[in-house]
Amino acid sequence: MSSFEEINIGDTLGPLELFVSKDQCRAYAKLMGMGEIAGRFTDDEAAKKEGLPGMILPGNMSLGLLSKLVTDWIGARNAWLSRMSTTYRVPVQPGHTITIHGFITNKNPAERTAEIDVWMENEEAERLVTGTATVEFRKS
Repeated sequence: MSSFEEINIGDTLGPLELFVSKDQCRAYAKLMGMGEIAGRFTDDEAAKKEGLPGMILPGNMSLGLLSKLVTDWIGARNAWLSRMSTTYRVPVQPGHTITIHGFITNKNPAERTAEIDVWMENEEAERLVTGTATVEFRKS
């Protein structure tokens, strides 16, 4: 396990490969109270009526999956995910395998923070969601 002192700009996180099923997407949308108001998350036909290719993952579900890569990397370190921002480029469709990647882009010794670029790709390596995470490390 690496400490703050041992991480370097360019270090990679992942890849994390996940299959997200339509049932998982539906369950998430319903749990979050989105199932009744936004059919795009629960029904292919409703999504197609909105001009989408089929059901899509809710944005906050994609954010959660990107966050998982970072929090898995943090593990038992004396650190926490303090900020996460995302840009949604292409709808993420369930029923596909997605791969999540990341790498350290900046390290600030004075604040003991690391900036991490993260992104989610489909099977064709098309970037669907991109983001930036900040991890803060406590002093040992």
